[in-house]
Amino acid sequence: MPPTSTQLDALRKVLVAVAGGNRFYQRKFADAGIDPLAIQDEAGFRSLPFTTKLELSADQTSHSPYGSNLTYTLDRYPRLHQTSGTTTGRSLRWLDTSESWNWLIGCWKTTFALMGLTKSDRVFFPFSFGPFLGFWTAFDAASQFGMLTMPGGGMQTTARLRAILEHEATVICCTPTYAVHMTNVADAEKINIARSAVRAVVVAGEPGGNIPATRERIANAWGARVFDHYGMTEVGPVAVECAVNPGGLHVLADDFIAEVLDPGTSNPTLSGQPGELVLTNLGRLGSPLIRYRTGDVVVLDTTPCPCGRSWPRLVGGVRGRTDDMIHVRGNNLYPSAIEAVIRRFPSVVEYRILVDRSGPLADLRLEIEPAANADGVVLAFAVAKAVRDELLFRVDVTAVACGSLPRFEMKARRVVNV
Repeated sequence: MPPTSTQLDALRKVLVAVAGGNRFYQRKFADAGIDPLAIQDEAGFRSLPFTTKLELSADQTSHSPYGSNLTYTLDRYPRLHQTSGTTTGRSLRWLDTSESWNWLIGCWKTTFALMGLTKSDRVFFPFSFGPFLGFWTAFDAASQFGMLTMPGGGMQTTARLRAILEHEATVICCTPTYAVHMTNVADAEKINIARSAVRAVVVAGEPGGNIPATRERIANAWGARVFDHYGMTEVGPVAVECAVNPGGLHVLADDFIAEVLDPGTSNPTLSGQPGELVLTNLGRLGSPLIRYRTGDVVVLDTTPCPCGRSWPRLVGGVRGRTDDMIHVRGNNLYPSAIEAVIRRFPSVVEYRILVDRSGPLADLRLEIEPAANADGVVLAFAVAKAVRDELLFRVDVTAVACGSLPRFEMKARRVVNV
């Protein structure tokens, strides 16, 4: 969808800021023969060059340690965070000014309101606070929002579950993987989480929040509504489900310009067609990203939402990543499609996807870890049949010993190239 006049006004403020001191974008615009101060309309916006993660990584290598995408001098930046490094193999370091930090907090406060959270809620964060942006911004924003905000770092999962019950937490923020893991531990330890005060589980960091089987598993275990959230360290908090209309994430259109482009041609996709999400943030002037190719595959819906907002929605959340697609025996699929099948089996505690690309065609195998009371052979056969029936290809499925597959507190890395 074309940028609105309000978005273009905000964009011009970003362009004025970067033109004055951001060496990264000064070089990009000069190389493209573009005067950023002359950008006035949609056509001008579309003429701006894309920004990629590989480009940012190369810039931080050449201008170590923080790169040149800094609009101001270093003494203006009190915040440092970094990405997971899953795409380039090298984490991106990200600095923020106090003004940019307040903008990020504002984005989170908007998402809390969209989810229908209130000052009376009690939010539990069941993870150790590492360098990733989302932990800190969400926690800071929840506190400023007025909610009782509880850190769960340095605790085992059982202790976290008991803390959630004892403190009567009403909201949990974590990855979908860890939300499922907590339900498995609760079952094993006979902790009745269904009687908790939890009414909302906010999940982010992975596509699982909008995979029906994963979503249902979390919701049923806690007796709570699952809200999917999307953001990135280098971009900020971008989109979240509203309380009224599950299944799609509202892009915070006051703070981001969202485009969905065909990865091959870079042309806008047709309505309802999947494409790569490209984002421009409009308030992070200290380290902005302009037309940033996220690598995430989404479908954009621009029809008005029943909640009354006209902001575009990412239907079904993030479908996968452009670089995650697996080509198997004539089938193109994302790992999320496999998760959608596996999560229908409550007896599968954890799983791993093994991909062998040594031959002309990729070969895919699955390892599943059954629950202690499950028959691994029977379960592996059932999963293999479900994959064949649903995804239309045969796959070898092997049951492995209980506790042998890795557990993930943060983003899960279940796809392994062998």
